[in-house]
Amino acid sequence: MKKKSSLQIGLVFIGTIVGAGLASGQEITQFFTNYGKISFIALFIPLIIYIILGKAVINISVKHNLNSYSELCTLVSPGFLGKATGFVTTLYLLSSCSIIIAGSGALLNQYFGIPKIVGSLIIILIAILTLMKNTDGLFAINSFIVPMLISIIAIIFIFYVGFSPTTSIESHNIYPYKNLWIVSAFLYGGFNIMGCSGVIVPLSSEIKDKKKLFKGLLIGAISLTVISLAINYLLSCNFNSIHKFEIPLLFVADRFGKVIQCFLLMVIFFEMFSTIVSDTFSISKTLDSAFNIPYKYGMFIVLTIGIFVSQLGFKNLISTLYPAFGVISVFFMISVLIYNKNDKKSTAIREQ
Repeated sequence: MKKKSSLQIGLVFIGTIVGAGLASGQEITQFFTNYGKISFIALFIPLIIYIILGKAVINISVKHNLNSYSELCTLVSPGFLGKATGFVTTLYLLSSCSIIIAGSGALLNQYFGIPKIVGSLIIILIAILTLMKNTDGLFAINSFIVPMLISIIAIIFIFYVGFSPTTSIESHNIYPYKNLWIVSAFLYGGFNIMGCSGVIVPLSSEIKDKKKLFKGLLIGAISLTVISLAINYLLSCNFNSIHKFEIPLLFVADRFGKVIQCFLLMVIFFEMFSTIVSDTFSISKTLDSAFNIPYKYGMFIVLTIGIFVSQLGFKNLISTLYPAFGVISVFFMISVLIYNKNDKKSTAIREQ
C-alpha cells in the first residue's frame, strides 16, 4: 500500500459511514430531524463517539496487529458475546450490501431503462475492479466520491440559504418521548463506529502510525458532523414536506433545477457503490483472518451471495437487523472502552 495522508484517511472514514441513507437525507430525518431543534445538539453525540471509540479502536488494532473486525470483537469481548457481535456485524454488513446491490440496480433501471439484474451486475463488476486493488482501491474511490458529496451538499446549502424565501427552522417533534433523541443519537453513533471498525481495523494494522490515523479520524469525524448539520438544517426547514418522499434531500434540491437534482442522484448512486465496496472489503478481511480464505476469494464469495440475496428482496431483514445491531453496538462500545483502559493500565505496569 502506498503512503496515505491524514486527509485521505479522513475521506475513507467519511465514505465508510456515509451511505445512500445519509446522502439522501433519510437517515438524518429518522435519527435526528424528527426530534426538532434538539437534533442539532444530538448530532454532536455521534461526533464524540467517533472520536473516543475511533481512537480506542486504532490503539487496540495497532498494538495487537489486528486485521479484521471479528478479531477486534473477539479480543475485547471473549466468549459468546464477542462471537455474537462478530456474527451480527457480518450478517448486517452482508444484508446491507445485498439490499444496496438491489437498490443500485433499481436506480439504473428507473433512470436509464437498464434491466435490474444487468444494473446490479454492472455495479458489482466495477466493485470487483476496485476491490482487486485492496486498500488502495478503498482510498481511490473515497478520494473521488467524498469531495463530490461535500461539494453538492455545500452547493444545495448555499443556494438554499441565499435564494430560498423560507430559511427558518420549523418547531416540531413527532415523538411523544422528548428524551428519546439521546438514545437515537447514541444508537446512530454506535452502529456507525461498529460498522466502520471493519475498515478502521485493517487500515490501522497496515498504516501503524497512530498519530496520522487519529488525525485522519478527527478530520473525518468533524467533516461528517458539519455535513450532517447542513443536511439537518435543510430538512428541518422543510419538515412538513420531507416525509412524503423516499429521498428527502431531493425534494429540497428540486427548487434549484434538474441539474442539481441529477448531481445529487449521481452522488447517491456513488455512495451506494462506496457502501458495497466498504462492506465487501470488511467481510472479506474477516473471512481472511477468521477462516484463512484469501481476500480475493472472499471478495467473490461475498459479492456472489450479495447478488443472489439482492434478487430475493429481503427489505425487512435490514429493518430487523438495525435495532439488533444498534443494541449490540452499545455492548461493543462499552467493551472497547473497558478493554482499552485495562490495556493501558497493564502496559503502564509492565513499563514500571
